[in-house]
Amino acid sequence: MKKLANETQLLREAIRVGTSYAEKRGVAQFEPTDSAKSKIEYIYRLLVHDQLVQPLAKGQEDEPNMKHKLVLWISRNLPEDHPLVKAR
Repeated sequence: MKKLANETQLLREAIRVGTSYAEKRGVAQFEPTDSAKSKIEYIYRLLVHDQLVQPLAKGQEDEPNMKHKLVLWISRNLPEDHPLVKAR
């Protein structure tokens, strides 16, 4: 798994966009006290369910791999002129 240069910032953006996506779909309501881990897992599973990301292989569904999937998803969906995409 190749780590991207600005993976931490991309992960924050993926969580922000993913929570907004889930709330707009009406399938989740996140609280400020929800942990990042639970948000990551929920967003990953929602994106897999909606067929927006390829699911991880059985036995590889752990937090680091889910984070990486979310980072790849957001990096492909941000506009080309976004500062986080330009930094790659």
